Amino acid sequence: MKRGPSAHKRHKKVLRLTRGYYDTRHRNFRRANEAMMAALSDAYRDRRRRKRDFRRLWITRINAASRQHRLSYSRFMQGLKKAGVAVSRKLLAEMAVEDAAAFARLVEVAEGAM
Repeated sequence: MKRGPSAHKRHKKVLRLTRGYYDTRHRNFRRANEAMMAALSDAYRDRRRRKRDFRRLWITRINAASRQHRLSYSRFMQGLKKAGVAVSRKLLAEMAVEDAAAFARLVEVAEGAM
């Protein structure tokens, strides 16, 4: 069986996905296919990595804000857990940046529970 039409369709798909890449990475099928495979595997890996990176950022922000109230991150989180306050790190980080008064009240709750 000859594969002309299906191969042509696949080549066109790869070249369409690599539009905007430099040099032969968007013109030559073989180089474009290599670039596409690398880009797709990077995207797959980094979709998972993004979740880790954001969690690290949130923890850093919470730590900085809680230390302004003379409380370490771990003690703050332990206090919240003992007080039965279930707030996500994402929300806590946003609170630390946007609403310092509300965050200060949470620090008081955490200190009271310890």
